[in-house]
Amino acid sequence: MDFSLLNDEPVTEPGADLLGTGRAAGELARLLHDSRAATPFTLAVDAGWGMGKSTLMRLVQAELEQRRDVETVWYNAWTSSGADALEGLIKSVLMRFDRRFLRRAVQRVSERGTLVNAVGATLTVLGAPFGAAHLVDRFWTAMSVDASARNAMRDALRDLATEWAESAEHEPRRLLVVFLDDLDRCSEETVLAVCEAVKVYLDVPGLAFVIGCDRSALGPSGLLRDLGPAGSAFMEKVFQTSYRLPVPADAGVEAYVRHCAERSGLRELLDDDLVRLIADRSARNPRRIKRLINGFGLECALNPVWARFPPEAVLRTLLLQHLYGDFYRILVAGDGLYAHAAREFLDYRVARRVLSQWAPPDPEAWRTTTASVTGHGLAAPRPDAPDDWAAVLARLEEELPTVYPALARDLGFVHLVEEWMRLDQVDELVTQLQRGGAVSVPPRGGPGPDEEDAGGARPGREYAGIRVLWVDDHPHNNTDYVRYLTRRGADVVQAENGHTAERVLTTLPVDVLVSDVARGTGREVGFTDLARWRAAGTYDGPAVFFSGRVTPAREQRCRELDARIADGGTELLRYVDAAVADVRRSGA
Repeated sequence: MDFSLLNDEPVTEPGADLLGTGRAAGELARLLHDSRAATPFTLAVDAGWGMGKSTLMRLVQAELEQRRDVETVWYNAWTSSGADALEGLIKSVLMRFDRRFLRRAVQRVSERGTLVNAVGATLTVLGAPFGAAHLVDRFWTAMSVDASARNAMRDALRDLATEWAESAEHEPRRLLVVFLDDLDRCSEETVLAVCEAVKVYLDVPGLAFVIGCDRSALGPSGLLRDLGPAGSAFMEKVFQTSYRLPVPADAGVEAYVRHCAERSGLRELLDDDLVRLIADRSARNPRRIKRLINGFGLECALNPVWARFPPEAVLRTLLLQHLYGDFYRILVAGDGLYAHAAREFLDYRVARRVLSQWAPPDPEAWRTTTASVTGHGLAAPRPDAPDDWAAVLARLEEELPTVYPALARDLGFVHLVEEWMRLDQVDELVTQLQRGGAVSVPPRGGPGPDEEDAGGARPGREYAGIRVLWVDDHPHNNTDYVRYLTRRGADVVQAENGHTAERVLTTLPVDVLVSDVARGTGREVGFTDLARWRAAGTYDGPAVFFSGRVTPAREQRCRELDARIADGGTELLRYVDAAVADVRRSGA
């Protein structure tokens, strides 16, 4: 299978638009052009990450550039920082004015008495044949020397823009549209500098700004959350109006998925159900769709583990990984007696259907239901007592992972798992996944255990003086997390069974206990050990259970034991942080 990567560049030609953005672009371009007599104004193109803001803005720019009385500027705010953004934006705008207007503007500046000393020798060469870039540099140098010059800059820019805008021979006014992209990717300092340039210096006739950003990211609870009332009021004045980019329609997104799959070489592996699943679980986000398909192709092309499996198996496994990470973690964990989560789930779905109805089930469905219930240590339902079936189902769901009931209602997930389970090599594939030889378990958000902390800083010694006892019969599964805790200063002691752990507890002071739940054939041996140690006074400190399988029954058991349970690395480390904080407070 030949595979090629998809790029993440925005669409710039209307003919390449697959999501209906072109129509909105044409209307926005017409609106901007027809509103040129109302300049200055600012329009926000508002949408979340990856939803097509840049594509819409590029298409609007392409539409406007076909009009002879419109000039455009494209400025990527994230390429500058702080005060450099203000200078870069103003200079980018100045570069779009004709040289004759720039020369007149510089000449006017030189004639203002308050600025003669500031501009001095820089203006003695006005008659020289300098290009626009040189004139812009000289204008900026003259107008940015001190506060009084900055104040005069507003008037100078207004005069320049007004003269340029009104120079059209047969139109009421020329228009300069400035496109600012990715403002929500910038630092607070850069955002404020750009907004200062837009509202303080470039709020002049003839100029319209189109700013691509996620307005919620720039709001009081987002990037600018530390702004005071005055700063927030200023930001509200920057945007006169907003266009909220709608989520693409289902049909358009499904066509987009097929197009991306065709370009990447994966089209033959996607049936209509999988296309709909990718569109839906990607939140109809074009960028997520591209990244998902690129991930499929890279795994198929580069990971040698997949060479033994057909491409369809690889694709469906990766869909489980990327679209249903909670279930995939349960599948890979293979916790105790529940080694095959996909089979367990499908049996549960049959039991759910049977136990939710009063009509007698067929014999095969009843056998599956009985096996599902008794396989989780519960009494078998009686076929002659349908009044009890709802209670049996409730007890069964107490023993199942918390995500199963919701997944049973997700027909896209059910179809994916059913088709996956029909593959000839599915048991071998599950074994390979649980050995860790195929794709890694996706994190539940946040940094991984061996990554830098937020902001790029390496972990310090926050856990210095803290001893952690980690009990697990498969210690190799925890290597990264143990390394992470050790790098932060913790002394981590590992034990592979309760007997060894108890010996540690009776000989060494332990501050935090981390433990698995199932061990060997023991479904809840971790709980049993902690209950015994609590009762005997052997250990009364904070405890965190780390398991790929979290059920309502296990959550209730943890509450009884004054413990916590995590099924993902980020959650585990957050609980350990809280436990260490409790230890510090109790020892203060």
